[in-house]
Amino acid sequence: MSVTKEEIAGIVEKFGTSATDTGKTEVQVALLTKRITDLTEHLKTHKKDHSSRRGLLKLVGQRRRLLKYLKGKNLEAYRELISSLNLRK
Repeated sequence: MSVTKEEIAGIVEKFGTSATDTGKTEVQVALLTKRITDLTEHLKTHKKDHSSRRGLLKLVGQRRRLLKYLKGKNLEAYRELISSLNLRK
């Protein structure tokens, strides 16, 4: 259910400028998206797990705030990120 170190390293390498660039907004959003998809799959089978559902809602809110920040700072990077993560349809 949790994200492994290898998955984190792959996401950081794909969206960051270097292998240790975990603070970049695009990397944070990508990591949150991975955690959100994992939690969504978990909640499909465990419908009554309300504590995980609350955690999922907190993650979605955090990702939304980061995307709002990125949209205000760098619109082109925002558009590229949402298209690569398939966030908006």
